[in-house]
Amino acid sequence: MEVIALVGPAGTGKSHRAIVVAQQCGADLIVDDGLLIRGDRILAGISAKRQPTRLAAIKTALFTDPEHAAEVRAALEAQSPERILILGTSPGMVRRIAERLGLPAPQKIITIDEVSSPKEMRKARYLRLHHGKHVIPASTMEVRRTFPNTLIDSLKVFLRKHPAPAAKTWVEQSVVRPTYSEYGNLTIAEAALHALVAHAARVPGVASPGRIGTEAHGGTVVVHLEPVLYYGNNLHHVSRVLQRQIKRQLEELTGMSVAAVNVLVRRVIPPPQPAEAGRHRSPSAEGREAAKSQG
Repeated sequence: MEVIALVGPAGTGKSHRAIVVAQQCGADLIVDDGLLIRGDRILAGISAKRQPTRLAAIKTALFTDPEHAAEVRAALEAQSPERILILGTSPGMVRRIAERLGLPAPQKIITIDEVSSPKEMRKARYLRLHHGKHVIPASTMEVRRTFPNTLIDSLKVFLRKHPAPAAKTWVEQSVVRPTYSEYGNLTIAEAALHALVAHAARVPGVASPGRIGTEAHGGTVVVHLEPVLYYGNNLHHVSRVLQRQIKRQLEELTGMSVAAVNVLVRRVIPPPQPAEAGRHRSPSAEGREAAKSQG
């Protein structure tokens, strides 16, 4: 097994470049900040960005916890990769990570300035220092499992070379604010969740969202809804559309994972009747019709 190191100071964009570098050097797996990643999927590990303090984050990135290291070693054995890319702030850090995971020392070292321009590194530093934003080279759906109650942005990394003609031309990665960031934790009030659900419930066939209830457990939420629907619609179809739209909008706007949207239809009401044809006629139109009749 060959180990390749991507090294550079913190905040210079190593995680953002990791997927492209791994693809260019033929690495099957990426080890970054305590996670083992293949493609845009997290296979094992604990994210250092999930830790409450910077010191705990460093320990996680170095796999100092025996159980954490054992979990990732087992996943590595199951994958049997030919090449693996390890990210670190220095060659020494990468060697320590490799040793804890039972891997050989890095045979090749790539520095961040070899794969990123000075302008790109300055931008990465700015986002880190002024906005507290960190990149995780995995999809948003994967990252949501380990970052509950966190707003997650997605980025697409485009690949130039492909191992097969049918391969995707891009992979997804995520942008988060770590728990230890000075910006603090994010809490969403129940009233705000209810308002978001009511807004998302504006779909054809729904007269009113009705009674709304939510149950938040960590980073997941369960929604209970008793909407009022219009008579004449396929109730099953409208309910399914309602479930999909509420799940999609809540996950996009809150960063939480929606475990279930339970819909119970208790009331059906007649659809609104169209206004009578003459109800909104202008006075001038009525005057013209009267003049015609007199003529």
